[in-house]
Amino acid sequence: MKHGLLVLVEQTPEHLAMIEAAGFALRLAITAQQREAILATQAPEIQAVFTNGSTGLRADMIAALPNLEIVCAQGVGYDQVDLDATRARGIAATHGPGTNDSSVADHALALLLAAARHVPQSDAAVRRGDWSREERPSVSGKKLGILGMGRIGQGIARRAVGGFDMQIGYVSRHPHDIEHYRYFDDPVALAAWCDFLVVAVPGGAATRHMVGAAVLHALGEQGFLINIARGSVVDTGALIEALAHHRIAGAALDVVEGEPNVPAALLQLDNVILTPHVAGRSPEAVDAMVRLVLDNLHAHFSGQPLLTPIPL
Repeated sequence: MKHGLLVLVEQTPEHLAMIEAAGFALRLAITAQQREAILATQAPEIQAVFTNGSTGLRADMIAALPNLEIVCAQGVGYDQVDLDATRARGIAATHGPGTNDSSVADHALALLLAAARHVPQSDAAVRRGDWSREERPSVSGKKLGILGMGRIGQGIARRAVGGFDMQIGYVSRHPHDIEHYRYFDDPVALAAWCDFLVVAVPGGAATRHMVGAAVLHALGEQGFLINIARGSVVDTGALIEALAHHRIAGAALDVVEGEPNVPAALLQLDNVILTPHVAGRSPEAVDAMVRLVLDNLHAHFSGQPLLTPIPL
């Protein structure tokens, strides 16, 4: 008998076919309306949920699934999965560390370069027939601050050092024994030191608005902010204020608070670059994420240890 799998995040036709071929009875529920319909008619058939960190799984949905056994978050993040609710019922929960690290680190450097060199703005100007050429800051040899020195933060640092000879400073819960990287215990101090500040910490209550007015003030008029983590880490109101009054040089954001809804005031600014939460969505990364979800599902339903359980 096939196990009922509720899929809450978009998948390619190829990956949906792969999931079905692996022995699961798919229930697709990408929209709120689809979720309501499935919960009303098929809730008892669902034994597993496939989600991601930003979509998550709320406590009310968990309560509405009486036979739920496992929740799998695609990618490393799981901030919107209600772990109190899963633990209260003994529901297993997994995530995907390591599956999209390279893709996210690549995108962070792409955004950093695009912001520093005004690549989208210059492209738009040329298409308007404007060939005026402004001077833009270089990246090589500059100071890069990284909030969060996990796998993705370390990948960003390696690219910045190896490709652009940048100096690295970072904030994390604990210092790492990494030669030539400078540890800071305060985001404000890190922002005051660096030219570019990359946000690479997990989302959630502990990091909400970690980058606020004080950090942006410390980053200063020549500094750039890049966020490839979670929109909740940055105080959007403070960022809009800093960009609008040129208190920082610019920003590049793959994530925004309240996404996919982007504040109109942010869209009107010409010193910010926006991408739609795609840093981790390379074909290679997505394939690795789906395969790891399937491996965890197979392990669970065959009584084997989970490969990547969410840490307690």
